[in-house]
Amino acid sequence: MPRQTDTRQRMLRTAADLLRTQGYHATGLNQVLTESAAPKGSLYFHFPGGKEQLAGEALALAGQELATTIATLLAEADDPAAGLDAVVDHLAEMLETSDFRRGCPMSTTALDAAADSEPIRQACAGGFDSWQRVLADHLTSHGVDPGRADELATTMLAAVEGALLLSKTRRDVTPLRVVGRQLRALAEGAN
Repeated sequence: MPRQTDTRQRMLRTAADLLRTQGYHATGLNQVLTESAAPKGSLYFHFPGGKEQLAGEALALAGQELATTIATLLAEADDPAAGLDAVVDHLAEMLETSDFRRGCPMSTTALDAAADSEPIRQACAGGFDSWQRVLADHLTSHGVDPGRADELATTMLAAVEGALLLSKTRRDVTPLRVVGRQLRALAEGAN
């Protein structure tokens, strides 16, 4: 039984990485099977709903992993501004070390397929919502009014997502760094 779980996890991780780099439509099932070293029959055994189920679960996994990373980076910081710096540094490093191939799994996939697939749209929205919640909870834990924290978290997430897209297309993390500085100022004045 652990072997089946390992195969399933490998397929999910491979699919998540492919979705992050090339989107939904360019990610083929044969590519997922080949890159995850999974037997051909395993796809529909583990994901009877096919590509849509695999992608939805891979996005959920990627979303939860990034939410955990964001929460950890924020928790290790002395204040919200320093936490945002750490998150921006993490994202910039991810872009640079991947030669600007890896971006946000949610935005890459949402731009590609959310209008065509309700399950994919929901998976992307779930990832975005979890990251927004982590940011809002962190701000609230530092004394920011919950309503204000929700609005700031929405602004921060939207700004970072836009900056990731600009940085990826320009192959330069300057937009992400600029947004990071502006978010730092926003966080410092949040109370």
